[in-house]
Amino acid sequence: MHDRLAEMGAALIVETLHRLPLPARPQPAEGVTYAHKIDKAEARIDWSRPAAAVDRQIRGLSPFPGAWCLVGDERVKLLRSRLAAGSGVPGQVLSGFTIACGDGAVEVLEAQRESKRPMPAAEVLRGMTLPERLG
Repeated sequence: MHDRLAEMGAALIVETLHRLPLPARPQPAEGVTYAHKIDKAEARIDWSRPAAAVDRQIRGLSPFPGAWCLVGDERVKLLRSRLAAGSGVPGQVLSGFTIACGDGAVEVLEAQRESKRPMPAAEVLRGMTLPERLG
């Protein structure tokens, strides 16, 4: 069923695009740049950045390569988040899995511990105690 619906959906998208009154235009060569592969070090969360930027980084890099931070000595991948109320020292754990940023706070909704499956934050916190600050 899945394969059949996927094939039908693809055909409908092509048909719909052909019906739209959009003229095809070549993309201008001016301003084109190459997007380099994201290095794992670039995916590390910098809690001193504004909460909105941290939230976008987490959502934008999920699921791969995945934004990450250190919880003690363990690297934890952060997969889903949202902006939250609160403030404090960047990286400070405010409550649950809500972390202070340079401006505002982010609540982590889903994370993945090393060699584990992705889990809702509440499940992660059942098996892990967060330190006062994240790295």
